Amino acid sequence: MTMRDRVARAATLGVNLVSRLLGRGSGTVIGGRMGLQIAPRLLESLSIGRTIALVSGTNGKTTTTSMVAAGWGGAVATNQTGANMPAGHVAALCADASERAVLEVDEAWLASVLEASHARVVILLNLSRDQLDRANEVRQMAERWRAALGVERQWPLSVVANANDPLVVFAARESHRVLWCDVPTTWLADAMSCPVCTGVVHFEGREWWCTCGFKKPDPITTSLDEALHVAGEAVALDLAIPGEFNRANAAMALSAVHELGEPLERAVERVNALSSVAGRFSLRHWRGRDLRLLLAKNPAGFTAMLSTVPADKSEVWVAINARIADGRDPSWLYDVGFESLRGHRVRCLGERRLDLATRLEYAGVDYVVVDDDSELATPDAPVLLLANYTAFADWLARSES
Repeated sequence: MTMRDRVARAATLGVNLVSRLLGRGSGTVIGGRMGLQIAPRLLESLSIGRTIALVSGTNGKTTTTSMVAAGWGGAVATNQTGANMPAGHVAALCADASERAVLEVDEAWLASVLEASHARVVILLNLSRDQLDRANEVRQMAERWRAALGVERQWPLSVVANANDPLVVFAARESHRVLWCDVPTTWLADAMSCPVCTGVVHFEGREWWCTCGFKKPDPITTSLDEALHVAGEAVALDLAIPGEFNRANAAMALSAVHELGEPLERAVERVNALSSVAGRFSLRHWRGRDLRLLLAKNPAGFTAMLSTVPADKSEVWVAINARIADGRDPSWLYDVGFESLRGHRVRCLGERRLDLATRLEYAGVDYVVVDDDSELATPDAPVLLLANYTAFADWLARSES
């Protein structure tokens, strides 16, 4: 590292420490911004001599990143708080000098972070609409990924890609080495139009194709059914966290870890043991109530999380905000299949609870708008609380483990 880099690293650590001491935040971004102001190529300098994996996609980045870190084993640097832009990456690598690192990366920053970090593996999970006021054109993101991944590089790069998402396949198929993962994919509504010819993509089970010849890739290196199969090896995937979507995340994480040289049997034991990720899926306590917290921030995420709601008449709480981090436009609620909650009573919470209640009215779901949290009755069993980004953070902060 140059003297400028060393000063920038010290500034990053110092500013983040002060931020935490003053209670102004988690100390994972502001210091990184300072470091990059002093040394704009600090991320590149901090990456030298490390083996780095990157995880990107609209949904599942934080969980999959944690799975890679767990499966890899030993000391692994990571941006575990979810600060997934260069300032957060710099902060994570300044705070932990481990020779191995896994970083979740915002979709729009993947190209520049890949170039700076010389990552050995990139995991591409999925692409769908997210915050509608600033990240609504998914096809453009697929084009940007394709441009970034299709160039010749001076270092070995493996791309672990979801073969069941046509947009991911379009982005990854020109890469030199692609490990295609045949995994369950719950949301494909943003991939109905072929990214090659704009025709209709046809879906049948886990197969898909377009009449122009664009289709699901073959061969598949990783597949998931009753067991997980990676490069000819089969292991039992018995996760502590719920959801078929998390089995898909785990399959891709373990495919990446295997590519990095970790024995699959040891890696899967560590991933199976994960019980929560940054508070997600955790059992929390609030005013004598037991809550199971689930993060869902867009149509794809809500579709996945709703699949974990038990088929009974249990009570479900849903909290919706529309702050900057969530996206100011909550009209995405009309793309979520809330009809699956018929038979449950839903408590509508958060700043946009009336928008949620209106959507549930159209869906024929029994609901109650909660203006005051003291109105929340004590349930007999743990309640599922689904919340988008800032609402989830609010409930995580106000509840106890």
